[in-house]
Amino acid sequence: TVIRAAILIQNWYRLTMARLEMRRRYSLSIFQSIEYADEQDQLQLSNFFTFMLDHCTHPDSVSHIFTSPSVSQVVDEGLSLTEFEKKIDVPDSYCGPRLSFPLTVEDANALLHAFRNEQLLHARYVLQLLSETRRVLKEMPNITHLSTSYSKEITVCGDLHGKLDDLLLIFYKNGLPSEQNRYVFNGDFVDRGQNSMEILIILFAFLLIYPNDLHLNRGNHEDYIMNLRYGFTKEVSKKYKDHGKQILCLLRDVFSWLPLATIIDSKVLILHGGISDTTDLEFLNALERNKLKSLMRPPKSVRDRQDQVKERIPTTRPICYLQILDILWSDPRSQNGCTPNKCRGGGCYFGPDVTAKLFEKYNLKMLIRSHEFKPEGYEISHDGKVITIFSASNYYEEGSNRGAYIKLNPELIPRFVQYRVSKYTRRQNLRERVGTIESSALKSLREKIYAHRAELTNAFAQYDLNGTGKISVNDWAAAMESVLQLELPWRMLRSQLAQTNSDGEVDFMSCFYDLKMGQPIKEQVQPALVETLCRYRRDLEIIFNVIDKDHSGLISLEEFGQTWKLFASHLGIDMHDESLDKLVLSIDYNKDGHIDFNEFLEAFHVVHRLEKKAN
Repeated sequence: TVIRAAILIQNWYRLTMARLEMRRRYSLSIFQSIEYADEQDQLQLSNFFTFMLDHCTHPDSVSHIFTSPSVSQVVDEGLSLTEFEKKIDVPDSYCGPRLSFPLTVEDANALLHAFRNEQLLHARYVLQLLSETRRVLKEMPNITHLSTSYSKEITVCGDLHGKLDDLLLIFYKNGLPSEQNRYVFNGDFVDRGQNSMEILIILFAFLLIYPNDLHLNRGNHEDYIMNLRYGFTKEVSKKYKDHGKQILCLLRDVFSWLPLATIIDSKVLILHGGISDTTDLEFLNALERNKLKSLMRPPKSVRDRQDQVKERIPTTRPICYLQILDILWSDPRSQNGCTPNKCRGGGCYFGPDVTAKLFEKYNLKMLIRSHEFKPEGYEISHDGKVITIFSASNYYEEGSNRGAYIKLNPELIPRFVQYRVSKYTRRQNLRERVGTIESSALKSLREKIYAHRAELTNAFAQYDLNGTGKISVNDWAAAMESVLQLELPWRMLRSQLAQTNSDGEVDFMSCFYDLKMGQPIKEQVQPALVETLCRYRRDLEIIFNVIDKDHSGLISLEEFGQTWKLFASHLGIDMHDESLDKLVLSIDYNKDGHIDFNEFLEAFHVVHRLEKKAN
């Protein structure tokens, strides 16, 4: 009896853990699929910026996103440290770190202490630091070569994405950078998190103190147009209101001077994304890396050949843009070959044969890359030849993943150190942690579903031949994937997203029952237009922030109408002028001829009805 009871308990425990793991995995799949779909939207938006410059009635109104004449002297003239002192005063009331150059370890420690206590570094010191960082980076090659003979181990860190607590934890566990404790940080220092600026300041400070012992590779988010969408531009503008433009302008140049890759002992290649069947390290080492400020806005010669880039048609010589796009955006896959990375919209998928070919050509042993969320903080693929390292813990949600870093000894044997910054998760059991992750993932997915309501309704109707409002689970899943293209386990998710009747058929309109727009929109406004604006809400936020030069938050009705028409034309969206005019008037709440853009964003924000009731 005791043994039977023990077996029953064991089986129950295993079943419970398996169900929790299933819920955790599909929740992470939802997050990652939506993230990649968002990156596709970003590439599409970048194409729009180019289209906008070519077709806008007043191109000067948008050109400042690419050129900032009022602050360009910071970049072009390279102001000296003393000139920054003359131009920008630091008041006596400022109680943060006061830097003097050349920097010392004491300065770095002062920065760490200040940021732990949520202090800001004064704008003068930020600009001086960035100016000095650019000077040092300019002297560095595109591909940095390191040797383990100068230290016992080299630590490699992956994406941090503005998560300062992760960087502080790494330094706590592994020690600060020094001549005896060398680091390589493999890109994506910024965006998504709240403390990208602080991370950059710390890394750049240690780079100036130990230029031979701390090394930085460029990631796909060290790109000023990516920063518009994913939060870094907004972070800098909010923290440095008076000098934000100067800081962003200088950062744009600093990012373009970051090295592209690092090679350790001529055997270990470290770069942010991956490789392709055309990756040529000699070519990458010889190109002028600072000429490409953003991969989101390639040079005109490349834009003219955009179809060739998208289809990856072989060329007689490598294209500079495509080479850099591949190393910053690509992902490994288990299948052989090199194919377009359709999930992200940029770079490629590279298989074990592509890795083996590059290793044979350059006599390499290992490729360390980042760029990709991993639940455990790292992943080994291609028979141990490719390692993905991801250092931002709690990336999607509190408790969603561990972060990790790699320790490489002189024998080049990797040792993985995992961690998780724990503010709240220690107080939660496993079931509660998984529930939090699942709830957040499903919330994001429902918002995406609502933004495609018209398309989904049409897709469902194709299977509902008798007009009952009910279709089979298989048909429902097929319709969801055909519209959203997220490659998710829709049959498994059905119970969380839609209701079924006693016959097991899906009431497909129940997908939308618990969602509505944030503010009521007049009934005569075309519903499809409202949903389209909801879908492109984040894109429009970026576009209007570009147009709003004085950062007043107000957009004229004419500017709104012209820009949306241009955006709709670029995307091939059908739109009636009358419906747009009605929409514009309906969201001009105080009838002053301007749209408060914060109110606009709120109007097209998806609200979860049940949550609103709970609040």
